Amino acid sequence: MINVAIVGASGYTGLELIKMLVNHPSFKINYLATTQGADDITNLHPSLESVITQSVEVVDVDTVASSADLVFLAVPHMSAMSLVKQLMKKDIKIVDFSADYRLSKVAYEGAYCPHTDVQNLPNAVYGLIELYREEIKSAKLVAGTGCYPTASLLGLAPFIKLFKSTVFIDAKSGVSGAGKKLSETTHFINVNENMFAYAPLEHRHGVEISEKASLLGSKVDVLFVPHLVPVTRGMLASIYSTIDETIDAVKLLEEYYKDEPFIRIRNNPVQMKEVSGTHFCDIYLKQQGSTLYIETAIDNLLRGASSQALAAANLMCGLDEAEGLPRIAYVP
Repeated sequence: MINVAIVGASGYTGLELIKMLVNHPSFKINYLATTQGADDITNLHPSLESVITQSVEVVDVDTVASSADLVFLAVPHMSAMSLVKQLMKKDIKIVDFSADYRLSKVAYEGAYCPHTDVQNLPNAVYGLIELYREEIKSAKLVAGTGCYPTASLLGLAPFIKLFKSTVFIDAKSGVSGAGKKLSETTHFINVNENMFAYAPLEHRHGVEISEKASLLGSKVDVLFVPHLVPVTRGMLASIYSTIDETIDAVKLLEEYYKDEPFIRIRNNPVQMKEVSGTHFCDIYLKQQGSTLYIETAIDNLLRGASSQALAAANLMCGLDEAEGLPRIAYVP
């Protein structure tokens, strides 16, 4: 068994990771921690009663390195870079959930804050499995992909060099994407029976989508608008642009993802509930002349965070990528 540590075990993505790892055939949870305080895992997540019995400690870098071969950092930006800076000096593999290593220095500091570990930015491999699988296999540090960028880039990737106009992305997320921290925006009274855009054209995940699209060979403008919808989990991205009308977009999409077990090409518009609780990304495509409509659906906590991190960890440790990844949706 390969010993793993989870730092950030108290959050939603930490919980999802634990749920997958307790039955993982090759990984053993050997250390749980937070950046805040010690506790028992069943106090933090009562749903884990009779599933796992383990204490949660305040994170200590030396203990992480001595306890595990690989560590998942399910912590916010800024917290992650302070830990990675120390952990990169240890003999341990790292999968970071935060934004701290996803972007170039210029893009990161424009969207987030000053970066305190610039020297390790070139050492990070972007964690979008379908696009960087081979690089992830030999990586010591993987930067987990944002949930909105995952849903968007998986839809964009097959056509990234073919778009002839601006790409518009209208995306919607369940409230769990905001994490556990309480806020007026995610208060039940505000979210219930409501839907609204936030940071339209200015959201920092739009910066991530644009930068990664350019690295894939596209200089096209990307306009991104996220919305919060009154569901717990799930993500739907609707993408609009134009291509040469002589291109058979459906055939191109099917060819691009023909060997990908967790990409499902759908014949009808996709639904969040059909991927909820799974690692799948469902994609639907509609072409009308030169107009292209792409629709993707993922579970924001899993494919947008925890299961994608687990897939990367599997690859980093020489395992089958699919080990422990959930396939069955929560609802019919």
